[in-house]
Amino acid sequence: PRVFGTSPLSGLRITWMGHSTSLVEIDGIRLLIDPVWDERAAPTQWAGPQRFFPAPLALQDLPAIDAVVISHDQYDHLGAGTIRALATMPQLENARWITPLGIEKILHTLGIDATRCTTLNWTENVNVGSVTITALPARHFSGRSLFNRFETLWASFAFAGPRHRVYYGADSGEWDGFVDIGRQFGPFDLTMLEIG
Repeated sequence: PRVFGTSPLSGLRITWMGHSTSLVEIDGIRLLIDPVWDERAAPTQWAGPQRFFPAPLALQDLPAIDAVVISHDQYDHLGAGTIRALATMPQLENARWITPLGIEKILHTLGIDATRCTTLNWTENVNVGSVTITALPARHFSGRSLFNRFETLWASFAFAGPRHRVYYGADSGEWDGFVDIGRQFGPFDLTMLEIG
């Protein structure tokens, strides 16, 4: 936790917490992406994909967070137990929750006040401090069960600060849209692609 007592000298630092979770520090803003500290990325904690290793930072040791970004509603990107814990943590009391369309309803059921949520369609953006967060298309799908696919939107994200640009592809498979995203929102200092 001491690492987060000072800002990164370069202005950019990424800490991977396991699953799809990263803490992105970009140009003075801290973004928590797809928070999952749950032991299993599943609706239950006795079955489903299990963590390979414990998160390198305990949930309660998180520094103050400016925004939480959720790419889509699948369990390895939106951990129910984690969200319930984050909803009550003082480090996130001023954080904005940024999601694709429809996910704010899930967050509300997990304890997040709807007034703290900003929902974005593809190509819409919001500013958090000096960083512009843009929701972008991705080649993927949504759903927390076999019976509710495509009921919420999924997205990748571009984070553009005054000095740095980062692209988070979330679970996007490879597609021609990467070229357009790079041309319009890049060049990127860092690109995070999980699968594809």
